[in-house]
Amino acid sequence: MSVSVVLGTQWGDEGKGKLVDILAADADICARCAGGNNAGHTIVAPMGPEKMPTRFAFHLLPSGLVNPTCTGLIGNGVVVHLPSFFEELDALQAQGLDCTGRLFVSDRAHLVFDFHQIVDGLKEVELGGKSIGTTKKGIGPAYSGKASRSGLRVHHLFDHENFAAKFRTVVEGRFKRYGHFEYDTEGEILRYKTLAERLRPYVIDSVTYVHRSLAEGKKVLVEGANALMLDLDFGTYPFVTSSSTTIGGVCTGLGIPPKKIGTVIGVMKAYTTRVGGGPFPTEQLNDIGVHLQEVGREFGVTTGRRRRCGWLDLVVMKHSCLINGYGSL
Repeated sequence: MSVSVVLGTQWGDEGKGKLVDILAADADICARCAGGNNAGHTIVAPMGPEKMPTRFAFHLLPSGLVNPTCTGLIGNGVVVHLPSFFEELDALQAQGLDCTGRLFVSDRAHLVFDFHQIVDGLKEVELGGKSIGTTKKGIGPAYSGKASRSGLRVHHLFDHENFAAKFRTVVEGRFKRYGHFEYDTEGEILRYKTLAERLRPYVIDSVTYVHRSLAEGKKVLVEGANALMLDLDFGTYPFVTSSSTTIGGVCTGLGIPPKKIGTVIGVMKAYTTRVGGGPFPTEQLNDIGVHLQEVGREFGVTTGRRRRCGWLDLVVMKHSCLINGYGSL
């Protein structure tokens, strides 16, 4: 069994990226299986002839790309905002991290569009005082489209006429639901025609790729996004993300059976943090909480928001361990 999995045990920001950076040194493939660019992993790695410490911020791309011999894979369970994909890729390349020929995207991955992000913000306004506190990256609306079978996947991009027709239908549906917000539908269709051609070299049948790699004896490292307490089923619903952040999400998000998974590592903090709304029983709304924020530099990589801080919650940890069956913490 050559699949190792790194998962968050709490509400995210436990330091998964740091562990993935270490483990990726021995991995052939580092894969994302769920979520989108609502995740945030920070890696500091030596770069250039002088080995200068360089800070890399990952949101959508697998952070294992810091290892120059590791291939990054965005699985079918991930939702992809293409402008953000290329913006992040260009930023990494500008920092000296060459990803040429070692980054792939599943043809089955669903797409996030700018109208999803607009709708995300409108939904938060609609909820008023009961808002979830999403990153407003359009992740929820994209997964909603996937569940209602109206979403667009990566492979749709390569049949432009069919893509354009589906895109117009989906946008019109959002207009009917939320009113005619400002959005250039035809301009977006043209933009995605260009983006599709740039994306083409990265697109593969990820299921075949993963299974072929495992058959060749290659090591696959799966980088979980968010954490157990943000899982759509097992988290603090409705204050959760829109995908499966559990070990089950690894299987469905990459198309691999449970028997292929050898190691499941849970990452936890000595204290607990949370971003956005929702229950947080051990939260410290006092000087202790402020101290943890400042000393721990608890600011979100994706949003820049202050993280709520509190004591370690062992009830949460027990719940997390029961569901994900960690082999180690």
